[in-house]
Amino acid sequence: MAITKRTVDAAEPRSAAWFLWDEGKGAIAGFGLRISPGGAKSYVLQYRMAGAKADRRYTIGRHGPWTPDQARERAAELRRLVDTGVDPFDHDAARDEAKAQERKANLDRDFTRVADAWLESYKVDAKGKQRRASSLRIAKTVMRHLKSQFEGKRIDKIGRGDFKAAIDAIAPEKVAMRSSVFSYGRILWKWAFESEFVDETPFTHLRAPAKPASRRRVLDDTELPIIWRSTRKVDYPFGPAFRILLLTGQRRGEVFGMRWEEMDKAKAVWTIPGDRTKNKEPHAVPLSTMVVAEIGVLAAKPDEPPPDKWPKKGLVFTTNNRTAASGVSKAKARLDSAVAAATTEEGLVVAPWRLHDLRRTAKTGMQALKVSAEISQRVLNHISSLDPMDRVYGLYDFLDEKRAALDAWADHVASLIAPKAVEADSA
Repeated sequence: MAITKRTVDAAEPRSAAWFLWDEGKGAIAGFGLRISPGGAKSYVLQYRMAGAKADRRYTIGRHGPWTPDQARERAAELRRLVDTGVDPFDHDAARDEAKAQERKANLDRDFTRVADAWLESYKVDAKGKQRRASSLRIAKTVMRHLKSQFEGKRIDKIGRGDFKAAIDAIAPEKVAMRSSVFSYGRILWKWAFESEFVDETPFTHLRAPAKPASRRRVLDDTELPIIWRSTRKVDYPFGPAFRILLLTGQRRGEVFGMRWEEMDKAKAVWTIPGDRTKNKEPHAVPLSTMVVAEIGVLAAKPDEPPPDKWPKKGLVFTTNNRTAASGVSKAKARLDSAVAAATTEEGLVVAPWRLHDLRRTAKTGMQALKVSAEISQRVLNHISSLDPMDRVYGLYDFLDEKRAALDAWADHVASLIAPKAVEADSA
């Protein structure tokens, strides 16, 4: 009889499972209801594929969640598959496989997952050399922003408009951040394209944001003593590192990554290996008396004078003896607070500044002390700005000239921070 709610409700269980097959107007061939001995009722479609010797029975679903009309409609869909030569079981298997592939693609191409994989690969360059800490720091900052914008999205579903929106989400005044997001995002998508996570990148016809203007902040001779004294209020490892940044003019990552095995106390030279410099070339930094004194204090045990010999290995600036000190930004904020307190007390003003400004200040200071442009460039390891032929054939190390420049700069800093003589009242 026709399968309707009335006939389904009236079907009673028997000692063995039995079937009620659909008949009458609008009936679907092979559509039926199976009633188990326990009373469970399920809709089925029984069919035989062309050339097959036996029927197959496909369970549509249980009565209750499925109504007779819904089950009949589903049976009609299955019957159309059979009539076109497609076995419903094979169709389901293909659908399940497609869903599995889709789930895998969603997982493999999830933006957060891809971004993390890229960050891991970005730690070393194409030549297998470790990238600079500053570059990795910016890359991580950019990825944090992009993850917040694309959480739960597949990277191959992110288009040009999506990426533009991610940049527009950054305040217009944060020019450096907007530029970094574009630059590092483009590097990420290039890697994703080469890794076959995407077939195209969203950067075609996407205009890069304006780059930040070159900074020109230089700390003057009234600001330097205030900052120097304020570093004394910032505990190890940050206070000493800040002072060495100023005295040597080297990069933040190079100073905070300083190792004892790079130091030669007898020669008063710090040799930064090529895997820690921006240009990948080893760089010898002569150590002024002030820097030697700072390092000597770091080598000493608490309440003991500086030792005759420095440690043979390990990080100079570390809080766990395993990795270079982290939390530099928070330490800089503490230094800024100390500077603000000092300027309030002295009635002076120190305009906002960054740690990298210490490097610019050192170079500018050496220029003011009549150090030649070539030597000051070599002190800062800016050899890319030198004559290419000189870089290839001029292999003189300029160590004495660099030492004279850094000694002159340290003497100038010392003169600024030295206590001033108080003149007797002539009255």
